[in-house]
Amino acid sequence: MAASDRVVLGPLVGSIDQGTSSTRFLVFNAKTAELLSHHQVEIKQKFPKEGWVEQDPKEILQSVYECVEKTCEKLNQLNIDITNIKAVGVSNQRETTVVWDKTTGEPLYNAIVWLDLRTQPTVERLLKIIPGQNKSFFKTKTGLPLSTYFSAVKLRWLLDNVEEIRQAVRDGRAMFGTIDSWLIWSLTGGKNGGVHCTDVTNASRTMLFNIHSLEWDSELCHFFDVPMEILPKVRSSSEIYGLMKSGALTGVPISGCLGDQSAALVGQMCFKDGQAKNTYGTGCFLLCNTGQKPILSEHGLLTTVAYKLGRDKPVCYALEGSVAIAGAVVRWLRDNLGIVKSSSEVEKLAAEVGTSYGCYFVPAFSGLYAPYWEPSARGIICGLTQFTNKNHIAFAALEAVCFQTREILDAMNKDCGIPLSELQVDGGMTNNKILMQLQADILCIQVVKPSMPETTALGAAMAAGAAEGVGVWSLNPGDLTAVTWERFEPQINPEESEYRYARWKKAVMKSMGWEISEPQANGIDK
Repeated sequence: MAASDRVVLGPLVGSIDQGTSSTRFLVFNAKTAELLSHHQVEIKQKFPKEGWVEQDPKEILQSVYECVEKTCEKLNQLNIDITNIKAVGVSNQRETTVVWDKTTGEPLYNAIVWLDLRTQPTVERLLKIIPGQNKSFFKTKTGLPLSTYFSAVKLRWLLDNVEEIRQAVRDGRAMFGTIDSWLIWSLTGGKNGGVHCTDVTNASRTMLFNIHSLEWDSELCHFFDVPMEILPKVRSSSEIYGLMKSGALTGVPISGCLGDQSAALVGQMCFKDGQAKNTYGTGCFLLCNTGQKPILSEHGLLTTVAYKLGRDKPVCYALEGSVAIAGAVVRWLRDNLGIVKSSSEVEKLAAEVGTSYGCYFVPAFSGLYAPYWEPSARGIICGLTQFTNKNHIAFAALEAVCFQTREILDAMNKDCGIPLSELQVDGGMTNNKILMQLQADILCIQVVKPSMPETTALGAAMAAGAAEGVGVWSLNPGDLTAVTWERFEPQINPEESEYRYARWKKAVMKSMGWEISEPQANGIDK
């Protein structure tokens, strides 16, 4: 095809969006933020034992290569010149932990996914050596409570239980990273000069990082007994880390890196103090920008790094409410119960009844995250009668996502002192109109959805395109493209909403204290 037939669009930016359930590569127009093309591949989750969740780091990497190549093919079919892709950003599932061998480029164990619960005994053992067994002992440094959720305890488990990893550490061959580090190292050359780095947002989810000094903390590393030489170098969220070394985009700089929830905050343009967004993915994550000062929560929220958009730019912080199971409950209805064949069917089932008929579903599959941080909780469905059918359970599953959001929004309002008057939302589940209407009804405030829901990928693209040395994306508020929104207004009276919320809280109480660590004498119960 003659070059003159190509569509001329100006600079483009690619975005690798590596989530818990899928990998995507998306390409945006840097001037208009328009999404031009994308490709998606679902990622297998492995559950080798109860409570264990793993993924294959090589499958994740392969899925990235596949998505990049397929998207570039689609752009070629649209006559769009891929040489216009000036930068690539990375957004990733956070906390998920990989250790690999830098001499072979091979992972030394499967990735331990953020949802994984195998580290509960590790957490309990570490708690015993903390003064007063205080879960929040390191919160002033890290913003986080001691929990199975964060990378440090996953890394500790790997060092305790995997001989190959211990040997690689002794030999100086081991590298640790969250998914962003594994991808950037591999994409920039791997064993042949790959760049071992992470950004401040991902580092802030490890429990090894001081969120004030923005450095790995030797005291924390000593407490978790983690050798500091295996840690990646911490960089800002927007700078050139290295160049792509293979495939259709060889030579293109990787210049943006944000944990997925920070990326969504940037993609929703929540740059002002007090702006918030809620992302509905595998889990549900409500982040509120608190500006250049970290606020420590009194109500079970996390303090996290929101972004640092350049080496010389200030760091901004956020309060975060993290819910482990949101979209994952739909996947569970599909894969485990088999009551739907596709995720979109859940909306249809729920629509047929329009009520849960008094049935409540608390999907505490990985314990409860914010605001409870209760690892002993497990999933329950209660309020069942002979009348209850799969439609009601589907409806209750959607309601559960909304109730969990209400709990973290209440905590956020208490911490910030100024109640949010509307909620900006994004993520795959926001395509479900019933869910969005339910969310407005249960929160009793407007829910606002951007017409382009891929805000996580957009945020990583913005960081990459705005990086020094790339400079194709302006983050000045006046230059940011106007976004069109869809609004959902509450349609039920607040009394009914409060009644349902009170019942939900009753169900949550019944889910707690279920799991005990010590095995029972009969060997059946755990």
